[in-house]
Formats: sequence, structure tokens, C-alpha cells
Amino acid sequence: MSAPSATTTGAAMRIDCRDLGASAGGTVLLDAVSLSFTAPSLVGILGPNGAGKSTLLRLLAGYRTPERGVIAWNGRPLAGWSAAERGAACGYCPQQFEPAWNYSVAEIVELGRERRPAGALPREAVLRESGLAALAQRRWNALSGGERARTMLAATLATQPGLVLADEPGASLDMRHRLALLTRLAAYARGALVVVVMHDLDLALRFCDRIVLLDGGRVAADGTPDAILGAGVLERSFGLSLQPETRRAGHDWVVGIG
Repeated sequence: MSAPSATTTGAAMRIDCRDLGASAGGTVLLDAVSLSFTAPSLVGILGPNGAGKSTLLRLLAGYRTPERGVIAWNGRPLAGWSAAERGAACGYCPQQFEPAWNYSVAEIVELGRERRPAGALPREAVLRESGLAALAQRRWNALSGGERARTMLAATLATQPGLVLADEPGASLDMRHRLALLTRLAAYARGALVVVVMHDLDLALRFCDRIVLLDGGRVAADGTPDAILGAGVLERSFGLSLQPETRRAGHDWVVGIG
């Protein structure tokens, strides 16, 4: 799918959040998180398990209310946006999704298009560009995890939103489809703001314009991939010793063998 144009997405999106705090069951999930995101950009949210990545994304999408702090889209407090307005401006791709009915792939895409019908691509075009045309009539219960993930991303992008928030969209995909997904999101981010929670350090460092590293509910680092990699914060947060390697031209992936 090509990058969205200003005529299809409206004004360029910006997110500002200040002093966000959230907890659950007495456990602090986010503490004093302040960040700003502007389009066009592909931002990767990284961090170890329990760092607060999914919580942050749900707050940014308006699916959860922060216990402390303020979030604004385009200078307007998110609390003042109606659900319909949020749905028209933002495509949110959750980590887990289970439809109420056993919809087909085509019907799931159509549900995505209904967020903003006037700005949506034709359903057939969405299916074709997502590589899902052959699966259009396949029912949700008959899809593999990877096919479900690809269907959800197609539904998310169907309205060409100016803001895309995706929570580990490639987690259930094989290497080839994960690479294709990041390639697609990077192309889309040339005309939109895309914020993605990720676990693949290699793909994040390769494709993202900016990386925000969370650790213990706080921002441990925020910068370009080169700056993040050179600062040693990834090693400290993940408790690993990393060996950076340069991918050679003509190769898709660097595989470590030891």
C-alpha cells in the first residue's frame, strides 16, 4: 500500500503526552511518561516484558484512561474526542482480537472500512494490496495466526488513517511476512504517524525512524536507532550482550549462529 496523501488523511497527526501514569492491582505500569510524536514517522516502542509498552499504546489510542497526566491529538485533549472521531483519525491494531462472530476476511476488512467510509479504499483494493484476495471468503476460525494478523492490519489501514497504532502486529508472522509487514509500515509512515510496539530489535533498528525504549514503566531512552544502539541502553534493559552486524546487500536478514 502506498503512503497516504494529505487529501485522504486530513491534517498531519501529532500526539503529545505529559506525565502519564497507570497502574493495575497495585503494580505501577507507567510512571511519569512524557513523549511527543509527529508525522511523518515510524516510531518503534521497545522494552522487556512488563515494561509498559501495550499500556502506553492503549492510552495513546484512548482505549484506556490514564490515572495521571494528559494526552492530546493535534493539540486537542484526547478525552474530548468522540469514539467516532478517534475511529476516523486513527487505525488501532491490537495484540489480541477475537470477533464476536465468525466473520470472513472480507467482512473484517469491511468493518475496518466503516470507521471512515468516505476516506476508505475499495475493499477489493485493500484485499489485493494486502495479499489477502485469495483468502477473502475464508472464515476467521479457519485462519492461521499469521493470516489473522495480516487481516487485522489490512482492516486497520483500510481507511488510510493519519495515525496508526499497532501492538506487536508481526508477533505471529513468519520471517518473510514480518519483513513484508515492516516494509509496508515504513512505506506507509512516509505520509502518516505510525507507532508500533515491537520485540524484533533487528527490524526496529532497521526500519524505525525513532525508537522509544521503556523499562519499568519509564522512558529509558528515546532517539534514532543509531543513537539507541550506540548508547548501550538496549543491553542494560534486556540484560543481554548484543553483537551488531551489518546486513550485506542482497540479503534480507542477519542470522546469528553460535
